[in-house]
Amino acid sequence: MSRINLIVVLMAAFLCVYVQTAFQGFRNVIHAQFDLLPALMAYVALSADLVAVAILALVGGVLFDTLSANPLGVSILPLFFIGVILQARHDLILRDMTYAQFIVGCCVSASMPLMTLVGLWAMGERPIVGLQTLWQWLVMALVGGGVTPFFFHLFDRLELALNYSAAPAFNESMARHNREIKRGRGH
Repeated sequence: MSRINLIVVLMAAFLCVYVQTAFQGFRNVIHAQFDLLPALMAYVALSADLVAVAILALVGGVLFDTLSANPLGVSILPLFFIGVILQARHDLILRDMTYAQFIVGCCVSASMPLMTLVGLWAMGERPIVGLQTLWQWLVMALVGGGVTPFFFHLFDRLELALNYSAAPAFNESMARHNREIKRGRGH
C-alpha cells in the first residue's frame, strides 16, 4: 500500500467514525449502533503491511474513542489485534471473493465489541450488558459484513486509479526466448 493509499484509508477512517456518530437515524430505527472500523481494518490487514495496520488501529481507535463513551484508547488494542490476526493469516483468506469478504467482515465486526467489552472490564468499567446487547452485536456483525465487500471494491478501484503500473522491461516484452521467427519469402 502506497502512502497516498494509506492517507485515503485514514481519511476513510475519519469519515466512518463521523458517519456512525453524526447520523443517528439508523441507530434510532434499529436500536443498534454499527461500527465500520473493523471492516476497514479487514481491508487494510489483507492489503497492506503491519505498519499500516498499526497506524489505522491507532488513528481509528483514538477517533472512535473520542466520539464515544469509551475511555480513550480502549478501542486501539482490539483493532490492532484484529489487524495482526488477519495479517498473519492473509495467505489463507480468499481476499478476492465477495462471500469470503462478507464472512471476514462479519467475524471481525462481531469480535471487535467482544474484545472492547473485555478491555472495559479489565479497566474496571461496568458497561451495561443485557438481552439488547445480543441484538446490537448481531446488527454490528451483519452491517460490518455487508460493508466489507464494498470497502474492498472501493479501495481496490482507488488503488488502481491512484497508482500506475510499471511497464514491463524490454527483455520481458520484446525478446522472449520462445518466440518463433519466420524467415523466407512471404506466403
